[in-house]
Amino acid sequence: MGLIERMFSVVFGNGRNAIVETAEVFRINAEADAARAADMRVQALSQHGAEFTIARQGRFDRFMDGLNRMPRPLLVFSMLGLFGAAMVDPIWFSARMQGLQLVPEPLWWLMGAVVSFYFGARHQIKGQEFQRSLAETMARAPQVVTNIDRLNDLREPDVPDVPPVDPDENPALAAWRASQDRPQ
Repeated sequence: MGLIERMFSVVFGNGRNAIVETAEVFRINAEADAARAADMRVQALSQHGAEFTIARQGRFDRFMDGLNRMPRPLLVFSMLGLFGAAMVDPIWFSARMQGLQLVPEPLWWLMGAVVSFYFGARHQIKGQEFQRSLAETMARAPQVVTNIDRLNDLREPDVPDVPPVDPDENPALAAWRASQDRPQ
């Protein structure tokens, strides 16, 4: 019993497990990986929650956060309201639109610049991402064409065009037929 106990203490001694440590070199420990993932989720959620903590913010900070979140919803609801007003009271709506005709063109340009700068950065980023994905797709096009050609070659192998053989012109077949016609 002492010999077996010493062998096990060499392999598993000092509270270590040499087999588990060796296996973890080749395969990730699922339990430890799950614990790391859970810790990462908790940290991400706590960081996200810290951004919206109101207790540390003053009134001005809360007001500015609320103000920064307003433009997009206000624009959407305003446009929907204009459609509703045009249907409910077309004359009132037309009078307001005629009033907009009196706004000078430089003021329209200024408003366009403000709106463009406000929303333009996000639009530009999305546009660049779209262009990048389009370029990646176009870069893959020659490889796709090559793969399709290879697949078509597998479906229809190249067989040389061989003219059909006329059995009357085949000397070997004619000799065989002649041997078959002779009585034996």
